[in-house]
Amino acid sequence: MELPRVIPVLLLKDAGLCKTQKFKNPKYVGDPINAVKIFNDKEVDELVFLDITASLENKEPPYKLLSEIAGECFMPLCYGGGITSLDVIRRIITLGVEKISLNTIAAENPDVVKQASDMFGRSTIVVSIDAKKNFWGKHEVFIKGGSINTGIPVVRLAVELNKMGAGEIILNSIDRDGMMNGYDLELLHSVSKEVNIPVIACGGAGNTSHFAEAIQRGASAVAAGSMFVFHGKHRGVLINYPGQQELKNIFHKNESIQQ
Repeated sequence: MELPRVIPVLLLKDAGLCKTQKFKNPKYVGDPINAVKIFNDKEVDELVFLDITASLENKEPPYKLLSEIAGECFMPLCYGGGITSLDVIRRIITLGVEKISLNTIAAENPDVVKQASDMFGRSTIVVSIDAKKNFWGKHEVFIKGGSINTGIPVVRLAVELNKMGAGEIILNSIDRDGMMNGYDLELLHSVSKEVNIPVIACGGAGNTSHFAEAIQRGASAVAAGSMFVFHGKHRGVLINYPGQQELKNIFHKNESIQQ
């Protein structure tokens, strides 16, 4: 059995790494280049870097930093934040970044996803959907770093972006972000059953059993932030990643339960 991908998601703010809770109160957790070197040694499946202020502040992506990160990174690399055009996508790809994550622009203009997929290939284009429950418990799409509610139902946008040519979806729960108490399994199931592309669960992972739960509810891969940059109940900063044997144990156990 090929193990599901387990992907660290690292947040960029002012050229440093930070971690949020419910998309608020970013805490500095270190230097991105150092983190990449550690993750290289731990042989992680893939890395995702998201600039959390680029779209909100109408800034361009940090091209120089991305070039340095890509030069150090031994695994597939995905970047999102401040992407406003196909030209920006092209420039990022030329730096050595394999995947592009579209968030705000995908929700505002889904046709861009089709254009990007046609131009750069479906496997290159990832859409990141930030979801939050409204007063009635329905999940809606938020953009601009989680600061603006579009009012668009999450499932509806996911289905549309799937049709537009997105290669996969990073499905991130704002309510669960940084809380480490498990993914929003209801959200995950509602989206994964309606699309035919990989869905990456994000937001809320606190231990490897949460990974297995997400896969059981329809995720093709799992992503986490806090779990890979904090250690212990006092949330001391420590870059970490579960070993291959631990992941094999948890996913094989889950497979046995499903059978």
